[in-house]
Amino acid sequence: MVHLIPMTATDFQAYLEEDIERYAQEHVRAGNWQPSEALQKSRDEHQRLLPDGLATKNHYFFSIEDKLHGAKVGIIWFAVHDERSQAFVYDFLIYEGYRRQGYGTQTLLALEAKVKELNVDKIALHVFAHNHVARALYEKTGFEITGVYMTKKLTR
Repeated sequence: MVHLIPMTATDFQAYLEEDIERYAQEHVRAGNWQPSEALQKSRDEHQRLLPDGLATKNHYFFSIEDKLHGAKVGIIWFAVHDERSQAFVYDFLIYEGYRRQGYGTQTLLALEAKVKELNVDKIALHVFAHNHVARALYEKTGFEITGVYMTKKLTR
């Protein structure tokens, strides 16, 4: 069973640097950004979204903890957007050594409870098309596809 615990400032700083790098790599892999520009674009995007870092209004950062063992098994970051009356998951990560053990499903259920506590009744997220494992998890836990972006790369 998992428990969502508010992320500490120390954990947040370590997480942020890792996430900036990971987010840049995902955009390169998806073909959205060039490798030479990806890291700066990721930093810019994070700064835009989180002008006050961990204290940014309506953004929630949690470490995912295995209650039984007390181990941190991942993180989840979401924000509540009042204008859309929904929570949007910006990042969800189960650490590599803990994957495929049910932590993802348990975390999404814990997220639902947390979002309901905030009087929000809808959760949205983005998943890169190449991330088949995440897509399967989201669909298994009740998320539905609401749109599809498509790209065609042209040769010169």
